[in-house]
Parts: sequence; structure tokens; C-alpha cells
Amino acid sequence: MSKNLVIVESPAKAKTIEGYLGKDFKVASSMGHIRDLPKGSGAIDIENDFEPTYEISPDKKEIISKLKKLSEDAEMVYLASDEDREGESISWHLSEVLGLDAKTTKRIVFHEITKKAIENAVK
Repeated sequence: MSKNLVIVESPAKAKTIEGYLGKDFKVASSMGHIRDLPKGSGAIDIENDFEPTYEISPDKKEIISKLKKLSEDAEMVYLASDEDREGESISWHLSEVLGLDAKTTKRIVFHEITKKAIENAVK
């Protein structure tokens, strides 16, 4: 069991980053977005302060199950999606769906996949 879990968007990034961080870190991929607004008119509840209704993508259920197990076993979870609106959305949805505790979750960003950039982001 790794003490730390880093969740990235891409499986290619995950493999490289895990090599940089070492044995105390497990790096896993969300494979991009994990949930979205459903198709049709029921996505936004206009009667309830425009509350959105999200649904988990069917092809992401297994990934979410794996990430949930890994996050429950980790002491610290690092959300490392891209630093753009889409990446922020992915991190927020991961936090919500996985039920991550703010005290044991950190949002990190890096702009290059180098050992130095990854280590600095985790610091």
C-alpha cells in the first residue's frame, strides 16, 4: 500500500510520474472526465436554484471504483489534472465522487513532466 495517491488525467502521464516519485506514491489515471450532465432537459433543475444533475459515464464506473479503493487506502491524495477549466472540473468531480476529505487532499499542478517539476509540485 502506498501512502500517497496522485490522480492524473492521462495513463501515459501516470506511468512516467510514478517512476519519478518512488515507492511511497501510487499514480493512477482518471482517463479524463468521469461524469457529465445527462442528455436532455433534466440536467438542470430550474425549480431548485438551477441545481445541476450529474451522471457517471458508464465507461468510467470501473475506473471510479478503482480510484475509490486507492483513495481510501492512501494517507494523502493529490489531484493533478491539467491547470485549465477542464482540469479543474475533473479534479472537482473526482473530489465529489470519491468523497475526498479536504484535510487529506491537495490540488497540485505542473507544466512539464520532469522529475524536478513533479517533485516541486508535490512539495
